[in-house]
Amino acid sequence: MNSIEDVAQAMVVNGKGILAADESTPTCTKRFDSINVESTAKSRNAYRGMLFTADGIENHISGVILFDETIRQSTLDGGVPFPEHLSALGIIPGIKVDKGAKQLANTD
Repeated sequence: MNSIEDVAQAMVVNGKGILAADESTPTCTKRFDSINVESTAKSRNAYRGMLFTADGIENHISGVILFDETIRQSTLDGGVPFPEHLSALGIIPGIKVDKGAKQLANTD
């Protein structure tokens, strides 16, 4: 892709959406707790791997928002980093850059 306009057009292609897979570790832990699954780096990697390697995902997803931990994780079957795996499918990986909500300065 040559420009931000190309990226934007690819992300809003008709019939596809953006997968928000940017759950923080505490959020993922809450979800796992609700189904009695221990939240470890390995279990979170397996969960994300299940999402990102689903058959035909590229037919429905144009981009994925990743969490900081996720950009360093890889597919379980071949050890391909998730961003590379998604890109190979034509899915644009992105990363959540904020570190959560903070009180606005001088608003005590």
